[in-house]
Amino acid sequence: MSKDVTFTVQPGGALGGHLRVPGDKSISHRAIMLGALADGVTEVSGFLEGEDSLATLQAFRDMGVQIEGPENGRVVIHGVGLHGLQAPPGPLYLGNSGTSMRLLAGLLAGQRFDSVLTGDVSLSGRPMRRVTEPLAEMGAVIGTTEAGTAPLSICGDQPLHGIDYVMPVASAQVKSCLLLAGLYARGRTCVTEPAPTRDHTERMLAGFGYTVQREGAKVCVEGGGRLTASNVEVPADISSAAFFMVGASIAEGSDITLEHVGINPTRTGVIEILRQMGADLSLSNERTVGGEPVADIRVRAASLRGIHIPEEQVPLAIDEFPVLFVAAACAAGETVLTGARELRVKESDRIQVMADGLQILGIDARPTEDGMIIQGRGGEARPLGEGRVVSHGDHRIAMAFAMAALRASGPVVIENCANVDTSFPNFVTLAQQAGLRIRSETHE
Repeated sequence: MSKDVTFTVQPGGALGGHLRVPGDKSISHRAIMLGALADGVTEVSGFLEGEDSLATLQAFRDMGVQIEGPENGRVVIHGVGLHGLQAPPGPLYLGNSGTSMRLLAGLLAGQRFDSVLTGDVSLSGRPMRRVTEPLAEMGAVIGTTEAGTAPLSICGDQPLHGIDYVMPVASAQVKSCLLLAGLYARGRTCVTEPAPTRDHTERMLAGFGYTVQREGAKVCVEGGGRLTASNVEVPADISSAAFFMVGASIAEGSDITLEHVGINPTRTGVIEILRQMGADLSLSNERTVGGEPVADIRVRAASLRGIHIPEEQVPLAIDEFPVLFVAAACAAGETVLTGARELRVKESDRIQVMADGLQILGIDARPTEDGMIIQGRGGEARPLGEGRVVSHGDHRIAMAFAMAALRASGPVVIENCANVDTSFPNFVTLAQQAGLRIRSETHE
């Protein structure tokens, strides 16, 4: 029987102190992938030891790559070169990790052996045609279910050729998938994005010595190069820091400093949106680590106001909207989000699930096709009521509602929280240290 986890969070309190949240999940995934395909030994520090990144690590072990660790965030990868992977003994199981599945689909499309990618129930319901269709244009042969979902059956030994692909929807996972396939393709592979998305793949390819060409919204790679081992220092994950940014913003008396947070400009939508809502955020100690900008972020409580969220910020904050909806509930006035249809195909339908939970807590939250309209109750001491909400196994929903208890009138109970371990394995402990009155219970 699988375990389930319930969070119970007592109302009130404030957040304070200095905190370092776990390493960035996106960068941890890519460090394993590129380190495995590089010539030489790559050392990674700050690696996120969450279930998603560990799924990627295990997949490469299954393909014959020797990897030491992780131990206290340190991983040593003995790279096998672009053509050194071996056929895995069976299907590669990727748990809940959409990043692992979509990026590996591109990388495996260029191998000489067949492979199968599987995942848990949630991942098996997520759309994969967005990667399998452009990969097919490159010459890949990949089978899916009739619905276009996993398992993905990838035929090896297919000659790939570069394409010039214009993405219909902004997605870093699709872009990264095609660039990784492009390493194995004849000629040049180019991807044009309709709006900027996270660029960790391009930065890390360059860090491993692979030439990446950028021309405005277009990014290109030539097939047939090589990757050279490089040390990677993974910054703290801004998506994980976002829960504490919002918590400190909404809870009176809060003053928290989040250390060594990655502030890649393709990821800072949460900072911009919170600042527009009136949040008190300041950045210090800004520096560049391994090609990625990092900073310490200090957040103090502030009176937030509702805003119309600019659509150009949406791709830059796509993973942070669950907790931004909580900020909107605690803001004065109306917050309107549009242009975020992508939220409906994440680990859960994040628009519907957040609206349901906020309604249970007494907030007027109306889901729309591509966003939400929230009537904030920021003028009230306790804008949110008490209640029991269901996270539908979505880690970001669970953590968002945990922060909501800071401004609730009574306890908030959150069901189906086991998947918090996919991205933030020590969330409860860190949240307790910061001042959140949270308790976690595991039951069969």
